[in-house]
Amino acid sequence: MGQKSNSNNSSNVNRKAEKSNYRSKAKIQHLNMLNSGKAIRDKKGKVIGGYLMMNDQAGNKKIEGMARIAPDRRWFGNTRVIGQAELDSLREKVTAQSSDPYSFILRRKKIPMALLQESEKVAKMNILETESFEAVFSKTGRQRRPKLSTAITDYASLMQDVEKKISEAKDMSYETGTGGGNNHRDFAPDDDGAVEIAKDDMFAKGQSKRIWGELYKVLDCSDVVIEVIDARNVPGTRCLHIEKHLKKNASHKQLILVLNKCDLVPSWCTRKWVKLLSKEYPTVAFHANVTKAFGKGALITLLRQFSKLHADKRQISVGIIGYPNVGKSSVINTLKGQKVCKAAPVPGETKVWQYVTLTKRMFLIDSPGVVYDVGDDETETVLKGVVRAERLKDPTDFVAPMLARLKKEHLVRQYGVPDWDDATDFLMKMARLKGKLLPNGEPCMDTVAKMMINDWQRGKLPFFWRRRAAAL
Repeated sequence: MGQKSNSNNSSNVNRKAEKSNYRSKAKIQHLNMLNSGKAIRDKKGKVIGGYLMMNDQAGNKKIEGMARIAPDRRWFGNTRVIGQAELDSLREKVTAQSSDPYSFILRRKKIPMALLQESEKVAKMNILETESFEAVFSKTGRQRRPKLSTAITDYASLMQDVEKKISEAKDMSYETGTGGGNNHRDFAPDDDGAVEIAKDDMFAKGQSKRIWGELYKVLDCSDVVIEVIDARNVPGTRCLHIEKHLKKNASHKQLILVLNKCDLVPSWCTRKWVKLLSKEYPTVAFHANVTKAFGKGALITLLRQFSKLHADKRQISVGIIGYPNVGKSSVINTLKGQKVCKAAPVPGETKVWQYVTLTKRMFLIDSPGVVYDVGDDETETVLKGVVRAERLKDPTDFVAPMLARLKKEHLVRQYGVPDWDDATDFLMKMARLKGKLLPNGEPCMDTVAKMMINDWQRGKLPFFWRRRAAAL
């Protein structure tokens, strides 16, 4: 029961303050709130009073009749209704603007993005077109039986058939080297039955689950993503798989393409690549250097513009992704103006992701280089800079493709070899000029081949991909 209004109890909020040291009304209400959750129990522990036994009271007053909550129109203030015609019109406008790399939706939370993509989901889930519901689940529906061999009549025959197939597979793997055979472990069969040498694990660098896990951590934590591309080989070092992933699953994240190492290619080639890639994403030509950088101001201005799209956040994170040895850590050092990330002209220097503070509202995230398997052979993998030259077993195998792509005057100027017949002759003459000889006086071709691959990866040998750029 509620307390009397004229009661002088210390828990009565309506009592008259006869003395100056009496508790105020606010203090009594606060104490009643703290004591309201306690139950009153008898000696046996049974609840006989307190808050749990006062369901008919509210604010020390007894509730008369049935309680009722007054409705309020503000409950329905966040509900938005859109018609089908307006939804189709909005879908067309958003689809038209989504192809523009310089247009962005500012208030994504107030637009039904799920409804705009509903048409694509329905198109993929039309199962009833192949077979109707009545043909499968009705009384007259036909249930298809699994196709089993006529020789399999019971579980014993089924087990014998499985064991036979397993033994045949083991024999085949032993003969081809894909399983337990040790003498032929470097060979694997093609679809047409021909046998070719299998790839070494060394050429699968940047494709491990750990590397991809680090990459997706960076993508999840980033508001803006910077993809660093080597200007010498733009098609080969561009991660189209990641671009499709961001466009499909994280369209609210902005993507910037940075053409690094533009100092190693002609200016006309850089301009044409920037013109071509700017049709898809904002593209910046960049030269990573702590003291003499190019494109640093343009990239920082672009990041500040993107930060305004995330005004609701106190800080934004900018993820740096790309192939190995494209200069991701060097880009971060250039933007910071000092060496904060360990950088080296060899692939695989960055092992894990790391945060770097650029400004009070902007953080940079460095990530290890990741490689998406697009079917490149060993030569393309080495020339892209994915594998270190010191770890190659036969570095001389990659000299001939390099000689075919380089101009003769550049090789003469770099190594001083005036003329040669083939790759072997070039390596022998180069080894004698450089003094790389074995104890018996024979030229060490492996050493000079590694030197040449290192010079290729570090940009000392001028080469750039210009097939698509020249077509503009």
